[in-house]
Formats: sequence, C-alpha cells, structure tokens
Amino acid sequence: MKNIANYFLLLILGTTGCIGIDSDISDEDYRLVWADEFDQDGTPNPANWGFEEGFRRNREIQWYQPENAFVENGKLIIEAKREVKPNPNYVASSNDWRKQRKNIQITSSSLLTKDKFSWQYGRFEIRAKITAEDGLWPAIWFLGEQGQWPKGGEIDLMEYYQGMILANVAWGDGPIWDSARIPLAELGDENWDQQFHIWRMDWDATAIRLYVDNKLLNTTLLSETINPPGNWPSNPFKQPHYLLINLAIGGDKGGDPNKATYPSRYEIDYVRVYQKDL
Repeated sequence: MKNIANYFLLLILGTTGCIGIDSDISDEDYRLVWADEFDQDGTPNPANWGFEEGFRRNREIQWYQPENAFVENGKLIIEAKREVKPNPNYVASSNDWRKQRKNIQITSSSLLTKDKFSWQYGRFEIRAKITAEDGLWPAIWFLGEQGQWPKGGEIDLMEYYQGMILANVAWGDGPIWDSARIPLAELGDENWDQQFHIWRMDWDATAIRLYVDNKLLNTTLLSETINPPGNWPSNPFKQPHYLLINLAIGGDKGGDPNKATYPSRYEIDYVRVYQKDL
C-alpha cells in the first residue's frame, strides 16, 4: 500500500522526479487535497469516478463501458478489447455516426470526476504507463464546469497518438489551441512506453504549465485565454475543471485501430491533487 504519510516528505524533498524544477511555485506551499492511489482491487472507487458510456466523440472506434476499467495490484487498468456486439443505439437511417454503426467492434473505458470533484488551480500529478501503438489514443485531460466546449476550456495534460505526446490547452471559438507536439523519440528510447512516467500540471491564476518527468512541455498564459466578448466564462481557466482519464481508439486522430494489439492496457498508478491554502 502506498503510504499517504510519505507524500508530504516526497513533496518537500522533491524526490518524486517531477517536483520543483522549472516551477516558480514553492513546493512547501502545497498540501494534498485529493488522491486516488488505487489500493483496493476491483471496481474503481465510485465516490471518486463516474464513467462515460457509448460512442462519444471524434468518430472514435471504441464503445465506452465501465467494465473495461478495474483496479488490480495497486493500478487502475483501462483495457481496450476487441469485442463485437450489437450497437443498442443503431438506427440504419440515422445521420449520426454514433447511431450508424450496426455493431460495436472495440470496447474501452473513460473515467471522469464530473459532478464529484473539480478543482481551480493547483498541482496535479498522474503516474501512468501508456502503450505507444498506432491506433491507440490514451489521454489525461480536464474540462471546465461552466460553458459549452470549447468556450468552457480544455486542458490536455497528456495525449498520445501516432508517435507523438501532446500537451494542449483550448478555448474560444474554433477552438483556439495552444499545442505542443513532441515526437516520442525525443523523450526516450524505444522502451519509453514500457515504463511509468509522471505527468504534471501546475496551474495558477497566471499560467498553465504542463510537464512529463519534470520536462516542461507547454506553458499557456491565462492573460491570453480570453473568450470572445459576451461569452461565459470570459476566461475558462479561472473556473473549476474536472478530470478525465480514457483510452480512445482510432477516430479523427488516433490512427489505424487495426495496427494496435488487443487487449491493450493503459495503467495509472496514482492521481494526486495539491493546492495551496488560501
């Protein structure tokens, strides 16, 4: 079992591999306000997580269902599987791509803290291991509580697809994207995806900074993230956001789903949220 009593020691000493460097924020100012260590095997804690279900966005191939997410040996496992079954929403004459598909071909899972927990500002750390294969699209991201997308704001702490790690922030009409795309080869050797890595966001009233393994990938200044006049919120990153962790397949960006190996696992060791006292 991971010991919460040690978190503060790690935070102060900076021994987690992702604290302090490249940040103007004093680590000692933070306290742990929320975490899931995934120490209890079985279903993810329903007090922390809800689930998206069905076909959702980006014309992705996967059908989201809760049973593809489970806790095992101290890790949250999101598993994508080849699983053919009827689409319960199928309508042959529909113009909606979600209903046009007669069958489900691949299942996966998407967990989110919406309507349970959300946060405005703080340090967010997720230790996870992805599988870097074409067709897979794992992500760690945040959406604003108020405002329709994209005016409500989107923060992509991590996306992987087609050989790249992405760190993005989106807002406004269109939307407006502030994106960093880093080829996987620039982050490590060919075994990089066989190891756990720590993704971190430092977010305050001035900027959003996105990291992996203490490497700063992207900085977005909140002085620039202004929605068009008359929209609410006027600045989407000055409101609470909730967290999503999912494994998508194919779709507009994910690549050829037939090139991936199934079942495929996306493993999350922990999620930790730190904030400063007001």
